[in-house]
Amino acid sequence: MTTFKVVTQSTSPYIDQKPGTSGLRKKVTVFQQPNYLHNFVQATFNALSIEKVKGSTIVISGDGRYFSKDAVQIIIKLSAANGVRRVWIGQDGLLSTPAVSAVIRNRVGSDGEKAFGAFILTASHNPGGPHEDFGIKYNSENGGPALEGLTNKMYDLTKTIKEYLIAEDLPNVDISSIGTTSFQGPEGAFEVEVFDATEDYVNLLKTLWLDSTGLKIAHLLSYVGTIFDFKAIKNLLARPDFSFCYDALHGVAGVYAKKIFIDELSADESSLLNCVPKEDFGGGHPDPNLTYAKELVARMGLSKAAPVSEPPEFGAAADGDADRNMILGKRFFVTPSDSVAIIAANAIGSIPYFNSGLKGVARSMPTSAALDVVAKNLNLKFFEVPTGWKFFGNLMDAGLCSVCGEESFGTGSDHIREKDGIWAVLAWLSILAHRNKNVSTDSKLVTVEDVVRQHWATYGRHFYTRYDYENVDADAAKELMAHLVNVQSSLPEVNKLIKQVRPDVADVEKADEFEYKDPVDGSISSHQGIRYLFQDGSRLVFRLSGTGSEGATIRLYIEQYQSDSTKIGTEAQDALAPLVKVALSLSKMQEFTGRSSPTVIT
Repeated sequence: MTTFKVVTQSTSPYIDQKPGTSGLRKKVTVFQQPNYLHNFVQATFNALSIEKVKGSTIVISGDGRYFSKDAVQIIIKLSAANGVRRVWIGQDGLLSTPAVSAVIRNRVGSDGEKAFGAFILTASHNPGGPHEDFGIKYNSENGGPALEGLTNKMYDLTKTIKEYLIAEDLPNVDISSIGTTSFQGPEGAFEVEVFDATEDYVNLLKTLWLDSTGLKIAHLLSYVGTIFDFKAIKNLLARPDFSFCYDALHGVAGVYAKKIFIDELSADESSLLNCVPKEDFGGGHPDPNLTYAKELVARMGLSKAAPVSEPPEFGAAADGDADRNMILGKRFFVTPSDSVAIIAANAIGSIPYFNSGLKGVARSMPTSAALDVVAKNLNLKFFEVPTGWKFFGNLMDAGLCSVCGEESFGTGSDHIREKDGIWAVLAWLSILAHRNKNVSTDSKLVTVEDVVRQHWATYGRHFYTRYDYENVDADAAKELMAHLVNVQSSLPEVNKLIKQVRPDVADVEKADEFEYKDPVDGSISSHQGIRYLFQDGSRLVFRLSGTGSEGATIRLYIEQYQSDSTKIGTEAQDALAPLVKVALSLSKMQEFTGRSSPTVIT
């Protein structure tokens, strides 16, 4: 058995290692600076209690982007030196972010051990490559992102760190082959286990168990049902009038797509696009939206530049780490805000996991209020939280939330503690399977568009768009936000300005900076976005995003509610045009940023 020594190395702190809403994200070249990654990982270990780290099991994996393989080996050596007993790694260092959550919550080792946390190597929907983005985030024992109390402690420690522990002579571990590699260190045995990246996650989606505490986990006591009815979905995919397309954008979702859609559900391999994970995502931008998922958008008949005669009935895409999703019908786009509302409205009856009912639903503040209307009509508990999945996790751990979502293409449930792109796709396929259960192949298929339009007819329509201004000068972005806060001091002046721009827009009845008091732990999250709430239910929201790697991203959210059934078929661009004009004028967007148009419109 190979032995190793623990070495204490001196280091100097970096001042820019504050985790954002989804961990620490920087350019690869930043992470390649001497000890940059070492400092952050050591600070994380220091922030955790010694009892948690010593003799523990942790997970290290990610979306496979450039620098991941180097990072895995560095973190293995740091883990060994800090007294970790076992490291679990998905084959080739690949695990989707939802799969990591499933592994933490459900996987049990040969000696009965469970993981206490994970280092996830991803920058999510950001590009990858030698000059692009890398990221790392820590997930806790509930499978969800570390809460602010821990990330703040980690950040404080990065500012004063003077040394780190490392097993420098530990040889690199082969992460391409399944198996266990054993070592001997000063404090005893140390093991690195490489396992099938799809096993735990796919088993979770197929099988649900209940333990004695009522927690849904996949390894204890009595069987009670399945999350999804794979047979029903398989029957849907086998219909001659149903066609399907899934684009992984060369992210880690490709590994799971092949296992689930091809091996389990018998879809044709031609239905998969870009399902080979690549370090640079094939040179593309792994963000599942109408701008970056160009090949899927074209195939689904939504590209004016490349029209097709007969698009598939259903299309979906994932981001780099497979926690986000985009849902498309034939020549039809489903907004993420509508998607989570429709899943919640159709969950009972369509998805076995929810047959006993929903505990509650939640959305991020910038997400449209479509879910609010569903919750009110179905008498469900409802929560509006800041952006960041950790806020949903707190509600789920307290048994208050079953389904939740974000406008940024994130949807999920309490089966894990991360948003889950493939879960959302299977949820939609389950709804379609249920709606078409008694529809013969000689009759008209109930389509994605049918489901959405029926939803609008029942609950009203929330016309919605998001403008992203990426890599804006950080100081200019802050000045714009300060301007918007200052304008809020006088609503009469705000409404006077609005009438000068568009007399047909309703008055603002409330304007504020969103603040959230967590109903579970009482913590306060302030300055979470600037809101203008109109008398007719419309909204304007301005927010600085925390998921970029450089500069600032200003996100402008525009929402117009329409309950009149004769007007819900209006083109979204036309319905939103008055509010768009008001938002750009009110914020002085071009004056502050120098941008005449957004980088991305969703």
